[in-house]
Amino acid sequence: MSYRPLAFVSGLTLGDYLLWNWSLNANHDVLALVSGLTLPPLTLACTWMLALTLIRLIGRSRRRSGRGAAIAASRSDRDRNMSEAAARTPTATAAGTGRDGSPASPGPPPPSSGKLAA
Repeated sequence: MSYRPLAFVSGLTLGDYLLWNWSLNANHDVLALVSGLTLPPLTLACTWMLALTLIRLIGRSRRRSGRGAAIAASRSDRDRNMSEAAARTPTATAAGTGRDGSPASPGPPPPSSGKLAA
Protein backbone atom coordinates (compact mmCIF):
# COMPACT_ATOMS: atom_id res chain seq x y z
CA MET A 1 0.00 0.00 0.00
CA SER A 2 1.41 3.36 -1.01
CA TYR A 3 1.13 6.43 1.17
CA ARG A 4 2.14 8.83 -1.63
CA PRO A 5 -1.40 9.97 -2.55
CA LEU A 6 -2.17 10.72 1.09
CA ALA A 7 1.07 12.66 1.50
CA PHE A 8 0.47 14.55 -1.76
CA VAL A 9 -3.11 15.57 -0.91
CA SER A 10 -2.11 16.48 2.64
CA GLY A 11 0.69 18.67 1.30
CA LEU A 12 -1.67 20.37 -1.17
CA THR A 13 -4.21 20.99 1.61
CA LEU A 14 -1.61 22.46 3.95
CA GLY A 15 -0.16 24.60 1.16
CA ASP A 16 -3.60 25.86 0.15
CA TYR A 17 -4.44 26.71 3.76
CA LEU A 18 -1.17 28.62 4.19
CA LEU A 19 -1.75 30.49 0.87
CA TRP A 20 -5.32 31.34 1.89
CA ASN A 21 -4.21 32.58 5.30
CA TRP A 22 -1.37 34.66 3.83
CA SER A 23 -3.55 36.15 1.08
CA LEU A 24 -6.21 37.20 3.61
CA ASN A 25 -3.61 38.95 5.75
CA ALA A 26 -1.91 40.60 2.78
CA ASN A 27 -5.20 41.87 1.24
CA HIS A 28 -4.91 39.82 -1.95
CA ASP A 29 -8.63 39.38 -2.47
CA VAL A 30 -8.68 37.36 -5.70
CA LEU A 31 -6.02 34.94 -4.46
CA ALA A 32 -7.83 34.59 -1.12
CA LEU A 33 -11.08 33.83 -2.95
CA VAL A 34 -9.55 31.18 -5.22
CA SER A 35 -7.59 29.45 -2.46
CA GLY A 36 -10.59 29.69 -0.13
CA LEU A 37 -12.82 27.99 -2.69
CA THR A 38 -10.38 25.13 -3.26
CA LEU A 39 -9.71 24.56 0.45
CA PRO A 40 -12.95 22.68 1.41
CA PRO A 41 -12.70 20.02 -1.36
CA LEU A 42 -9.03 19.47 -0.56
CA THR A 43 -9.84 19.14 3.15
CA LEU A 44 -12.58 16.60 2.41
CA ALA A 45 -10.26 14.61 0.14
CA CYS A 46 -7.50 14.64 2.74
CA THR A 47 -9.90 13.53 5.49
CA TRP A 48 -11.35 10.77 3.28
CA MET A 49 -7.91 9.42 2.34
CA LEU A 50 -6.77 9.53 5.96
CA ALA A 51 -9.85 7.57 7.05
CA LEU A 52 -9.31 4.96 4.31
CA THR A 53 -5.68 4.56 5.30
CA LEU A 54 -6.59 4.05 8.96
CA ILE A 55 -9.28 1.49 8.06
CA ARG A 56 -6.79 -0.43 5.88
CA LEU A 57 -4.19 -0.44 8.65
CA ILE A 58 -6.72 -1.72 11.19
CA GLY A 59 -7.91 -4.40 8.76
CA ARG A 60 -4.36 -5.49 8.02
CA SER A 61 -3.47 -5.75 11.71
CA ARG A 62 -6.61 -7.79 12.44
CA ARG A 63 -5.86 -10.15 9.56
CA ARG A 64 -2.32 -10.65 10.82
CA SER A 65 -3.45 -11.33 14.37
CA GLY A 66 -6.12 -13.73 13.10
CA ARG A 67 -3.60 -15.47 10.89
CA GLY A 68 -1.19 -15.78 13.81
CA ALA A 69 -3.90 -17.32 15.97
CA ALA A 70 -4.78 -19.78 13.20
CA ILE A 71 -1.14 -20.78 12.81
CA ALA A 72 -0.77 -21.26 16.56
CA ALA A 73 -3.96 -23.34 16.67
CA SER A 74 -2.79 -25.56 13.80
CA ARG A 75 0.57 -26.05 15.52
CA SER A 76 -1.08 -27.05 18.79
CA ASP A 77 -3.40 -29.45 16.91
CA ARG A 78 -0.44 -31.00 15.14
CA ASP A 79 1.50 -31.37 18.41
CA ARG A 80 -1.54 -32.90 20.14
CA ASN A 81 -2.06 -35.37 17.26
CA MET A 82 1.61 -36.35 17.36
CA SER A 83 1.51 -36.94 21.13
CA GLU A 84 -1.68 -39.03 20.80
CA ALA A 85 -0.07 -41.12 18.06
CA ALA A 86 3.02 -41.65 20.21
CA ALA A 87 0.84 -42.76 23.14
CA ARG A 88 -0.96 -45.33 20.95
CA THR A 89 2.21 -47.05 19.66
CA PRO A 90 3.90 -49.49 22.06
CA THR A 91 7.48 -48.69 22.91
CA ALA A 92 10.27 -50.96 24.05
CA THR A 93 11.74 -50.49 27.52
CA ALA A 94 15.31 -50.73 26.27
CA ALA A 95 16.74 -50.61 22.80
CA GLY A 96 16.30 -53.98 21.17
CA THR A 97 14.54 -55.70 24.08
CA GLY A 98 10.92 -56.31 24.93
CA ARG A 99 9.21 -55.74 28.26
CA ASP A 100 10.13 -59.16 29.58
CA GLY A 101 13.81 -58.80 28.64
CA SER A 102 13.64 -61.05 25.57
CA PRO A 103 14.85 -59.74 22.25
CA ALA A 104 12.22 -57.62 20.58
CA SER A 105 10.80 -59.05 17.39
CA PRO A 106 8.59 -57.18 14.94
CA GLY A 107 6.39 -60.22 14.23
CA PRO A 108 3.79 -62.09 16.27
CA PRO A 109 4.88 -64.34 19.18
CA PRO A 110 5.94 -67.90 18.28
CA PRO A 111 3.18 -70.52 18.40
CA SER A 112 3.01 -72.62 21.56
CA SER A 113 3.56 -76.38 21.44
CA GLY A 114 0.60 -77.03 23.73
CA LYS A 115 2.73 -78.57 26.48
CA LEU A 116 2.62 -77.13 29.95
CA ALA A 117 5.83 -76.54 31.82
CA ALA A 118 6.19 -78.26 35.15
